[in-house]
Amino acid sequence: LNRTLTVPGLDHPVRFNDDGVYGVVSGTTVRAGLQILALGLDPRFDLSQTYWLVNGIAGVSPHLGTEGSAAWARYVIDGDIAYEIDSAEAPKDWPYGIMALGNKTPLTPPVIPDWAPKPMAWRLNPALVNWAFQLTQSVELADDAAAKAHRAEYVGFPAALATPKVFLGDSFGSCRYWHGARMQQWADDWTRLYTGGKGTAAMSNMEDHGIANALSRLDGLKKVDFQRVLFLRTGSNFSMPPAGQTAAESMVAEYAGMIPALEAAWRVGSPVVRTLVKDWEKYSG
Repeated sequence: LNRTLTVPGLDHPVRFNDDGVYGVVSGTTVRAGLQILALGLDPRFDLSQTYWLVNGIAGVSPHLGTEGSAAWARYVIDGDIAYEIDSAEAPKDWPYGIMALGNKTPLTPPVIPDWAPKPMAWRLNPALVNWAFQLTQSVELADDAAAKAHRAEYVGFPAALATPKVFLGDSFGSCRYWHGARMQQWADDWTRLYTGGKGTAAMSNMEDHGIANALSRLDGLKKVDFQRVLFLRTGSNFSMPPAGQTAAESMVAEYAGMIPALEAAWRVGSPVVRTLVKDWEKYSG
């Protein structure tokens, strides 16, 4: 991407090439969505036929994958909008101090009021997601000594102990950098709640819910086709600690899977981009 273009509202220049591939660093937290909205509203762009590949590192659930793995999301879940009290003040039978708007306790399904913000989960185009997965599921992923040593600590988590893989798993976005077994339980429960039991919280991150919100609103303005949106996350770290380490210690530890995650983002994302460019006449309509 050897050319650049400055877009008001974006922290970084848009980079692009003569093949029609554009890339932008969105920034982090839900604020990333504001930058994507600014991009989509810039009158210099016609993004009505554009395919979007949202790609970044993430905290992978050890229940589902390991560091260096890559997950194509079927859903993007909003983990921000909630009632919350400090877990130290929560009743002893509560698993955590977070619950959906309109709920009385996290122990029962909530009655979500009409005034609660919606959506809380975005379903991606199943045909496009499955196409990307089928195209890349056999891609050989990178591994290294640091990632191998770290995942070996996750005894009792077969998916974490296995080598990196490409799989289908959903993206859980939240502006707060959460970590730990209880918080992963909350993400798992939250994902099931807002996807009707169909989703699995595979990758935690701080951007995807904001970006999904922006792209879906741009779709409503006929500026973007949300059916052409993909989210790919790669595990640079785990979302909870192994046995023998506290959540506080694990949260601030160096990312053992950073290099494999960055490499996986390229190895898994690039075949999709190359295929779309090469066969644009087939995929543009």
